[in-house]
Amino acid sequence: MDGLTIHQLLCFDAVVTEGGFQAAAERLLRSQPAVSSAVKNLETELRLTLLDRSGYRVSLTEAGRSFHQRTRVFLQELRSLRDHATQLAMGEESELRVVIGDLCPLPEILGLLRSFFDGCPGTRLHLHFEAITGPWERLLDDEADLILHHIDKSDPRLEFLDLFTVKLVPVVAPGFLRFPVSQSITPEQMRDYVQCVIRDTAQRPAPRDYYLVEGARSWTVSDQLMKRELILQGMGWGHLPRYLIEQDLRAARLLPILGKHFKGGQVELVAARRRDTPHGPVADRLWHYIRAQAADLTATVKTSRARKD
Repeated sequence: MDGLTIHQLLCFDAVVTEGGFQAAAERLLRSQPAVSSAVKNLETELRLTLLDRSGYRVSLTEAGRSFHQRTRVFLQELRSLRDHATQLAMGEESELRVVIGDLCPLPEILGLLRSFFDGCPGTRLHLHFEAITGPWERLLDDEADLILHHIDKSDPRLEFLDLFTVKLVPVVAPGFLRFPVSQSITPEQMRDYVQCVIRDTAQRPAPRDYYLVEGARSWTVSDQLMKRELILQGMGWGHLPRYLIEQDLRAARLLPILGKHFKGGQVELVAARRRDTPHGPVADRLWHYIRAQAADLTATVKTSRARKD
């Protein structure tokens, strides 16, 4: 099989994946005769009939099905090898783009990044703050190398490192409501009150409503700190990260309205990056650094907020 080529394997895989020679040729930006010839030469080289051409659409023979499974594994390994070569050729990055999501505890996250970048004087950090679906958009549009946010963990384009869970608590300021705070407050009762919500920074925001009461007035703010301050001032109510308001709850500066109808929620914060994109040596070191520091970061978030008034 000395004459077997990667081009032949790519053409064979494209024909199988796309369901025909013409579609495969369009995907590979080749002519249909060129793709057909490559697959035929592959069969000749292997002394196997890989495709059944007797029907309206080509289909795999039994031997072709088995060979295609191994072909896909080989091509995936080839892509990984090429990505690795790209990483080696990149050298140390002159800059890295990191996005912090709106639910991240800033002092602890910034402390983590400072500790790492203190040892990388040749790499410039471009730090961005995004809210709701903004971090996802930046990452998937190749405008970020790493995000610290919550993600859809089933998305095959992403790999992630678990950091910690953030609990979200619906709260009001004392005296904000015209009725007693209880566990039986309903959305209908809250409809007359302004709800504070975070503004989605994505250019193409996903159609998602996080804890919104239908029909209620809402004010949008840029971040959780501003949202907390508005709620403390009695200008609205809303859900806030528990780590941010732990002392407010203890001092009764904010009152939870958790109950049957307002259950709160939680999100799992992660560090995430594209799985299908080459990463340079500094980005890889940052990834491994975050993995090594994840447990300590979780402990720091839990203890530092408990100590602060």
